Amino acid sequence: MSDGTTPRADVTGIILAGGRSSRFGTDKLIAELDGRPLLHRALLAVAGVAGPLIVVSSPNVQPTIPKNQAARVRIVHDPEPYGGPLVGLVAALSAVETPIALVAGGDMPRMIQAVLRRLASTVGPERRAVILEVPGRIQSLPMAVDTGAALLVGRATLQRGGRSLRELLVELGSVAIPAPVWLSLDPAGQTIDDIDRPADLRS
Repeated sequence: MSDGTTPRADVTGIILAGGRSSRFGTDKLIAELDGRPLLHRALLAVAGVAGPLIVVSSPNVQPTIPKNQAARVRIVHDPEPYGGPLVGLVAALSAVETPIALVAGGDMPRMIQAVLRRLASTVGPERRAVILEVPGRIQSLPMAVDTGAALLVGRATLQRGGRSLRELLVELGSVAIPAPVWLSLDPAGQTIDDIDRPADLRS
């Protein structure tokens, strides 16, 4: 456990970075926001909460990692190109050695560490997957999961043809941190911001 300001040794951070960037038009994860690539910003946010770090990348792609985090980061490649986020997540979970995994997208550059810590600290025996409440939809990322349960259920979901993180969350019986709770830590709701189009960099 940590003191709430340092990374937790019992939590592995997973950054999903194997998508097509089809709506962005180019590789969005190398696009810069305030002088840093999107992937770096997402990774550094998670690095403040989790000890070991995993970046899931497309086959044959070697993403650049901030030099001050390189020793902590393991690159895991999707077993199939653009197979969907669940494929990448299961591949990453297979390499995790901690009981908890904190999962985020590489295109989420504005995450607030206090919210991420709340996600990780809420996982428990009766809470195998924890997400953030967003009225009107299931917000899949960021999430925190019980590593063993998520790996077992994720593999089973893939075997029957499931590909989405939402399917995994339903099977795990995910619980959501109420919106007023997490928004008290992130009043602007930046933690759930993702970048789909170049215009999103300016919003």
